[in-house]
Amino acid sequence: MNSRQTTSGHLERSLAETTFVVLDLETSGGSPNLGAHITEIGAVKIRGGEIIGQFQTFVNPGSPIPYFITELTGITDEMVLDSPSINETFPTLLEFLGSEHETVFVAHNAPFDLSFLRAAAIRHEYQWPEFIIIDTAKLARRVLSRDEVSNCKLGTLAEFFSADVTPTHRALDDALATVDVLHGLIGRIGSLDVKTLADLQKFTRKKSNVRKIEGAEFL
Repeated sequence: MNSRQTTSGHLERSLAETTFVVLDLETSGGSPNLGAHITEIGAVKIRGGEIIGQFQTFVNPGSPIPYFITELTGITDEMVLDSPSINETFPTLLEFLGSEHETVFVAHNAPFDLSFLRAAAIRHEYQWPEFIIIDTAKLARRVLSRDEVSNCKLGTLAEFFSADVTPTHRALDDALATVDVLHGLIGRIGSLDVKTLADLQKFTRKKSNVRKIEGAEFL
């Protein structure tokens, strides 16, 4: 079976049979292009509404963590001092994630997390898989109305869907909260004939007609 056939079969898999890995990063700043690095990785593997695996590690960023980041996340230089570098962490992370043909990558505001992961992969010469990507922030903007939630921040959505874990700006907690948000969003669109991964991709790409507030996108 070639790559195109494998991907096609992956897309036609039912959502209940699809393996999702929900990932969250903590970092030392807002962009890898400005010298920021990963300080913590949390990931949760789910299938059929159940958690089937978890991954968490601190990452030594190789430079001091700014004070305001420590204030936000609680992660200190001492906490990451003896932790592996991202180069040392990547093989274990990639093994947990699995291949692009078996796993769907999920994150809240996925471009942020992916920018750090792809930058690290390039820097250390790892092949980053071309995962199918589901961004729960983007999906929420398609599913929820302004009357239901005031914004699509993770904390707001976690409260709306009564997530078991409250987001804390720590990687595993935030990944677990995102799992409940993902399940809540999928539950909301189940009646809209969104049954497969291909259906979910198509739904997410639809232009929203209820997410514009005074000219700004509902974030």
